Amino acid sequence: MTRAALLLASTMFALPALAQTAEHEDRDRGSTSVVHAQDDEGIVVTAPYVADLDLLAGSSVVTGDELVRDIRGQIGDSLTRVPGVSATSFAAGASRPVLRGFQGERVRVLSDGLGTLDVSNTSTDHAVSIDPLTAERIEVLRGPAVLLFGSQAIGGAVNVLDRRIPRAVPENGFHVDAVGTYGSAADERSGGAAVDVALSSQIVLHVDGTYRKTDDVRVGGFVLSPNLRAEQLHRAGHELEEGHADEAAEAVELANLRGRLPNSGTRTYTAGAGVALINEGGSLGFSVGYYDTNYGIPTRPPAAHAEAEEGGHEHGEGPVTIGLKQWRADLRGEVNVEGGFLDKIRMRAGFSDYQHTEFEGDEVGTVFFSQGIEGRLELVQADRNGWRGVTGFQGFTREFSAVGAEAFVPPNVTDQYGIFTLQEVKLGSLGLEGALRYERTNVSSNSVKFGLDEDSPVGRVDRNFDAFSGAVGLSYEVGPRVKIGVNASRAVRAPSAEELFSNGPHVATSAYEVGDPAFRTEKSWGGEVYARGAIGSVKFQVAGYANWFTDYIYETETGLEIDGLPVFQYRQADARYIGVEGEVSATLLHKGGFTLGGNIVADYVRATLGDGSAVPRIPPFRILAGLDASQGDFGGRVEVEHVTRQSQVAAFETETPAFTLVNASLTWHPFGEKRETALILSANNLFDVEARRHASFTKDFVPLTGRDIRVAARISF
Repeated sequence: MTRAALLLASTMFALPALAQTAEHEDRDRGSTSVVHAQDDEGIVVTAPYVADLDLLAGSSVVTGDELVRDIRGQIGDSLTRVPGVSATSFAAGASRPVLRGFQGERVRVLSDGLGTLDVSNTSTDHAVSIDPLTAERIEVLRGPAVLLFGSQAIGGAVNVLDRRIPRAVPENGFHVDAVGTYGSAADERSGGAAVDVALSSQIVLHVDGTYRKTDDVRVGGFVLSPNLRAEQLHRAGHELEEGHADEAAEAVELANLRGRLPNSGTRTYTAGAGVALINEGGSLGFSVGYYDTNYGIPTRPPAAHAEAEEGGHEHGEGPVTIGLKQWRADLRGEVNVEGGFLDKIRMRAGFSDYQHTEFEGDEVGTVFFSQGIEGRLELVQADRNGWRGVTGFQGFTREFSAVGAEAFVPPNVTDQYGIFTLQEVKLGSLGLEGALRYERTNVSSNSVKFGLDEDSPVGRVDRNFDAFSGAVGLSYEVGPRVKIGVNASRAVRAPSAEELFSNGPHVATSAYEVGDPAFRTEKSWGGEVYARGAIGSVKFQVAGYANWFTDYIYETETGLEIDGLPVFQYRQADARYIGVEGEVSATLLHKGGFTLGGNIVADYVRATLGDGSAVPRIPPFRILAGLDASQGDFGGRVEVEHVTRQSQVAAFETETPAFTLVNASLTWHPFGEKRETALILSANNLFDVEARRHASFTKDFVPLTGRDIRVAARISF
């Protein structure tokens, strides 16, 4: 890991200044007190830049009771009520966010501004190594987050904030947070606790841990989609004709399967500790964390022709499961410069040692190894007559390898370094923002296979990519609480190692995946118009956007089969995304201590390739409407979410039927509504309907959870 050592060293030059600030004794101790997880009046992007960032007009924050109510095992399934957000929902143990129709390599999932340093971006069956139980706040940044967080955020970013590295000294010397949940649909039992203790007036120790276990998920309706049910009934007829009565009965049983989704159970636990030095001169902290999960991968049932083929791809006996482990170390520092051109110097670095194993029954199929490090250095400018900004450096390196018969990606190394600046000028009611980023990416491998035959030659490929991205935004404050604006952006993304080098069978996705080492950078022009603010008791944010891509990278089925697996190949083409999203909330009645409010969330995106065909796995139009009521320490909510039929599909996709979910919840704050301690009773999918996300690779045999009665409790003191 010599690259990692060099990168870490390059981000640490600010540490001597931090050490010097710790020597000063004459300081105001009161400045280090903390206020925990309060809801914001507006969107404040703390990750980790300028507040009210207009270049990312589509921003949302999930925290407090909403976060506790919506906690699920994976971050993707915890955010689906947010405007413009869907989820991959590959399995209960693997689900990444989908932002404005973008997923995978175009959406970065971050931990306090740094990447998760796992391999969840390489395939939809790989879990995100963040347990939402540890989250204090989740920020969803839709739009050209590539400018802030790297080319893998060309469609947006999700930033999860916890307190593993403390940010402030607890007011009373210690602070305790504990969350526990139970969900009936999967007999889910989960709990987590975090403790912050002030070892001195400037040093804080943090310890946390979580545990979650679920059984097979109960679903509404049939497990298989109508198309797959018909396929299994056809298979049953074929088997009967061949005199295979047992196989025919198995096919009929699969066609009629309902109730429980086989092989969808999970088990996850995490542990972490951190310590920080905090004073008026800045802060310096370090943490270590461990993430361990095992989860099942529901598999697509066999088709009739697959049963009949000889010499097909051989799998181990039993279901496919994944065992994942990650050790992670993080460092965060901040120096308060105070005065002059600079206001703060910020530094973040993270190191990860990651491994996951794909099991086929009791057999080890393929083992994935990844070691990575990422670092950031940011120079935050002081606000000088309405001009403020940040300039920084970001570096990332990853060494990846896979061992086993189904290692579909060869060993490879990715190095990426970038410099960026974001500047904002306020001229009365007018605001102007601009951002620039240059990024250099090297992706190399000594074992790239050229061709699909077993005897295809193997050689070295070393690709270098230069990416220049930029954006400009203009905003105008129509009134004291209303802002309108327009943004334009140019974003460039380097292809990933998986898109370049994949060439082999992948048992968890039941596909033979093929990349292209000759890919060019993916480029896009983007435009967005937005309005957000408040008029009286009505708050709103609405945006319309479009992106035009050149050399857009996508994966499509070729119609070929290798060893009984369908061949999916990465290709490049022009593409276009057009969409709208918005949220409106209002207080409908406020009398005495009783308040009644409502909100509406809606989003839609249409994505097509240059030939007019649909981009795969794009979510359809969705609208969610809810009513909230509160009286003193009690609150309640009922909501209806309707997702329309998706008929704009790629050639290898099936259409996804419309569905409507009804959810309700009750909240009680036993120590007062201003306190964080809460007990939440919720019922999701009350009418137990059969529902499938079109963005999911496995939607035809992994439906959404059926009726789920949940109890969640948060204790905070």
